[in-house]
Amino acid sequence: MPNPIADIPTLLRQISFFSELSADDIDRVARYTRERTLEKGEVLFQRGDPVHGFFFVVSGQVKLAVSSAQGNEKVVEIISPMHSFGEAVMFLNRPYPVFAEGLVATRLLHIGQAVVSDLIDQDSSFARKLLAGMAIRLHSMIQDVEIYSLRSSTQRVIGYLLQQVEQDGATGAQDIQLPTSKQVIASRLNLTPETLSRIFHDLVNAGLITVHGKHIALHDPVGLAHYQG
Repeated sequence: MPNPIADIPTLLRQISFFSELSADDIDRVARYTRERTLEKGEVLFQRGDPVHGFFFVVSGQVKLAVSSAQGNEKVVEIISPMHSFGEAVMFLNRPYPVFAEGLVATRLLHIGQAVVSDLIDQDSSFARKLLAGMAIRLHSMIQDVEIYSLRSSTQRVIGYLLQQVEQDGATGAQDIQLPTSKQVIASRLNLTPETLSRIFHDLVNAGLITVHGKHIALHDPVGLAHYQG
């Protein structure tokens, strides 16, 4: 069993809409916060489970996904450390529309719905920050729909690779580490694993990338961005 998280109030301030709360309010939120741990492959909640709050990833990774009766899985989102999820569905009085599973050993905080509702009632600026955070998430989801609907398979993969470079804040030739397995990334991009492998093979043959497991060298990000396949 890992050691308990030492400083929950400090972590709570990493959540954007909690960042300007008073010390007393942060302490109050901390009293409604519980630590959770997940092993790789462990399910946090199932689709259809009731919602009692939202989650914040301290370390590790969580995938949000849906599965069909035939067992096919579609990854909706991959949640990385220092990001939260579940805020919007918390207010719908409906069960979870997805399931959540640890991609690696993961530590999370669960913040109870009751204290968030109390803060909304007492502080309109907090309510605005919460709404802004949910609006950003909605905007990101709309962008995903646009990408999956209007871009080719190759464009989706290239866009994903370049996004990893942008997150590192660097330009020029780059080495990146895929944050999760190729199977999960393929599902996230609405591709089959075979299609993802074929596209990687084409990009390697074009001299644009080199692939070693999860490690990918981008030799020419500018050329990659203009590659048509």
